Amino acid sequence: MIKLIPTSKLRIGMYVHDLNRDWIEHDFLRNQFLIDSEKTLQKLLALGDGKISIDTSRGADVEKIPESPPPAEPPAPPKPGPVKLGEERLRAKKLHVEATRIVQGMMNDVRMGKQISLEQVEPLVERVVDSIFRQQDALLPLAQLKKHDNYTFQHSVSVCALLTSFARSLDLPREIIREIAIGGLLHDVGKARIPDPILNKPGKLTDAEFALMKTHVVQSKVILEVTPGISPIALSVAAQHHERFDGSGYPNKLKGDAINRYGQMSAIVDVYDAITSDRCYHQGMPPTEALRKILEWSKSQFDSELVQVFIRSLGIYPTGSLVRLHSGRLAVVEEQFPDKLTEPRVRIIFHTRGYYLKPELVDLRHSQDRIVGCEDFKQWKIDPEQWMPR
Repeated sequence: MIKLIPTSKLRIGMYVHDLNRDWIEHDFLRNQFLIDSEKTLQKLLALGDGKISIDTSRGADVEKIPESPPPAEPPAPPKPGPVKLGEERLRAKKLHVEATRIVQGMMNDVRMGKQISLEQVEPLVERVVDSIFRQQDALLPLAQLKKHDNYTFQHSVSVCALLTSFARSLDLPREIIREIAIGGLLHDVGKARIPDPILNKPGKLTDAEFALMKTHVVQSKVILEVTPGISPIALSVAAQHHERFDGSGYPNKLKGDAINRYGQMSAIVDVYDAITSDRCYHQGMPPTEALRKILEWSKSQFDSELVQVFIRSLGIYPTGSLVRLHSGRLAVVEEQFPDKLTEPRVRIIFHTRGYYLKPELVDLRHSQDRIVGCEDFKQWKIDPEQWMPR
């Protein structure tokens, strides 16, 4: 049940349904949240006179909580710590499948005129953030595995995971990272309003079709603006992911710092994931080659400092990519070491003479062999899914 009560009546344990204020009038990330600490309560009381809506079905009612003393602040939940990579990869595979299914269902709902529910999105995003914080080398390689008929949904999941890793490398607060990740998961929701013949056209779009396709950004913004609880951060991730630093982007041709930091981040990640993905009209490029292109474009389209951080977050040879060693062997990158970006742990699987080798794990930090370049799975007719890190 939604109740409108004076700000002064707020207590710990209540669930705020609507602050009933414009977002520029407060510094809360979202309009809907549980009052779970004295610090949060005091920030709300500092808003001054006025009325705030609470949801008694999700939190305490005004009659059910004593005016004083307030309940003790609950202990903070433990932050996820490092786990074994193999263990996290099992979780990550299940999470990737579930996330793709949820995004697909959400897009279908939007297509039928239904509203997005953050209650469905937030727990999923929290699990993505947890996984990246525990072992990002588990979930990120799955971004490279996309099926043509599921591209739109899997792209959204990949952008969510990549943005989480990117934001973590910038040492942003976890609550900010979560909102960026929500924006990443929802950034393409406007494509639900693009006709399927255009969205899934196997060939190049005509000028008229491309003009219609570009409207998905505005549609995403329109959909998210009326989504209860969406934060300005998540909204900017979705609304600005096609803007470019030199003003050549769309829909508003924003330039430089007119694109906020989160919009700039989402633009970099969206392009990277798109150009590394196989699509019916486009063959994806190897991750390392894609990072070189992103670096080249940072002279005009992207902020150069942010691009450098993004590259460091993935590694020079991203996990899951195929590399050539000095010995003539090919290997899949298994795990990154932040202090040794050119010396990851790899799984040797193939020889450039044209035959498979018995798989062998090699830590290049302790090997005479070294990486001399990146390779394309397709060129060697190697199935990347078969050799994804596991």
